[in-house]
Amino acid sequence: MDKNALKERVNQVLAEEFELEQNELLPEARLYEDLGLDSLDAVDMVVAFEKAFAIHIGKNTELVSIKTLGELQAFIIKTATVQAV
Repeated sequence: MDKNALKERVNQVLAEEFELEQNELLPEARLYEDLGLDSLDAVDMVVAFEKAFAIHIGKNTELVSIKTLGELQAFIIKTATVQAV
């Protein structure tokens, strides 16, 4: 998958898992303030991404610094790419 396809897949997972509208899923959207996610959703999000991308995220400390959808997309792309090697 190329980067754009991975970004679209991240958006698709979020839309399905958290009933978000596609027009809300902009790179600059803040996960908690703009998309309305909370700390419990963050746990569900990790599980959903691990399943969707066949990756292991676990307790990656980098996650706590992610604030926007664009940062989340970049993290998933990096993680999926590294683990695919």
